Amino acid sequence: MIKVHLGFSLTALSSLFISCAFFSSALWATNLTPQATAKAALHQTVMLPEYQTNQKNSLEMEKGQVVLVDFWASWCGPCRESFPWMTSIQAKYKEQGLKVIAINLDQENEQALDFLKEFKPGFTVLFDTEAQLPEDFGVIGMPTSFLIDRQGKIRATHVGFHQKNINEYESAIAKLLAEKGE
Repeated sequence: MIKVHLGFSLTALSSLFISCAFFSSALWATNLTPQATAKAALHQTVMLPEYQTNQKNSLEMEKGQVVLVDFWASWCGPCRESFPWMTSIQAKYKEQGLKVIAINLDQENEQALDFLKEFKPGFTVLFDTEAQLPEDFGVIGMPTSFLIDRQGKIRATHVGFHQKNINEYESAIAKLLAEKGE
């Protein structure tokens, strides 16, 4: 049984399901949004519990790194494909300053914990059981990912996950890692 966040409206929930069913290609920006016009990620100070340690973490704590924030749920089919890729990309670019943070949106952790036991992520997983972040970030499908620069600004976004687009995803990450921080 899928447990839905009380904070999500019926319209938002409908959008999530429609997005999962009908997005045939990713919306990842081919070119990164210029730093000067990029918007800061909202609510970077929201503290969420981490999967393995249960310690509280926030996006603000990762400033100075390039952060791939991925919103996901246990019932999401494309999330099953994205987790192995995110583990490999975290390992490949960690030393250059990449931090992958997957934010789970299941209302109850049990289903998410079963998913995590199966996929054993090699990156940070946070639980947002109160749905504090998805609406403000504009999450419209599962998974939805945001590439955030070292200054905390959103530089690229994509909805869904498609194996055929992993070179594009990685290219955007590499470009952002190559930028000089201020």
